Amino acid sequence: MAARMKVVFAGTPEFAAVALRSLIDAGFEIPLVLTQPDRPAGRGMQLQASAVKQVALAHGIEVLQPLSLRMDAKDPQRAEEAKAAHERLLATDYDVMVVAAYGLILPRSTLDIKPCINIHGSLLPRWRGAAPIHRAIESGDTETGVTIMEMEEGLDTGPMLLMERLPILDTDTTGSLHDKLAEMGGRMIVDALNKMAAGGLAAEPQPEQGVTYAAKISKEEAKLDLSRPALELARKVRAFNPFPGAHAQAGNVTVKFWNAEAVIGAGQPGQIVSSDAQGIVVACGEGALRLTELQKPGGKRLAAGEFLKGFPLDGLSFE
Repeated sequence: MAARMKVVFAGTPEFAAVALRSLIDAGFEIPLVLTQPDRPAGRGMQLQASAVKQVALAHGIEVLQPLSLRMDAKDPQRAEEAKAAHERLLATDYDVMVVAAYGLILPRSTLDIKPCINIHGSLLPRWRGAAPIHRAIESGDTETGVTIMEMEEGLDTGPMLLMERLPILDTDTTGSLHDKLAEMGGRMIVDALNKMAAGGLAAEPQPEQGVTYAAKISKEEAKLDLSRPALELARKVRAFNPFPGAHAQAGNVTVKFWNAEAVIGAGQPGQIVSSDAQGIVVACGEGALRLTELQKPGGKRLAAGEFLKGFPLDGLSFE
């Protein structure tokens, strides 16, 4: 039975933690979890365990946190940790490794131990890579989904096992879409492993056409170029919510934009056309952007009306 399958799980953020919880709830035996090392986080920059580590520890599952899985790494510490992790995997009784947003590359030495299955948040081959949810929204895609795939050495190039589609709503942010795709991925990986155990899961090569790459999001991208069309900028605002947060300068203050929509309007790019409780309308290279949720440094996210009470924009423009 699938519920007796032994699964090594590798993942780091909440997207992966949802999948791990789904596997635990479905009764899969998980003898070992791999996740990235604890990182400084929060205002105090205290070391914080990953979301996956927190789930694993709560269920008494052994956790490994190597800096790398490459035994040929040039850094001696990374190579030593990779060797130890490799030996631990060889000594572990498991049937399959499930990987979701792990953040480390799996070398051939790891892929060759047991089958490795990946949960990827896009409709492959579109948006291979690190930031598929952000890039789908930013590019104006009308749908996305989750692909369960066999892993190989290429970047998200392996054969597909399962795929489900999901419409992208005009109101979706990366945060809201992430949560829907994480739930979908958790449900699909349980289904995939059940079908795998029953011998009824066939792999299908990815199409050669339609390949795109979802490059990692940089903070520099989040500064909006208001000479661009408003429709494009509205997508960026949604794509960069909750990270890294789209922004522009008003005077010498960096203001983050958390919610915005493209509207009819004209003026010099960055000019504030109007501002009231319904939103702050800013002229763009084409059309205008109505900002409805904003944040100044050290402040909270506020609806436009509340934001204006503490930060009047008289005489200012955005740049």
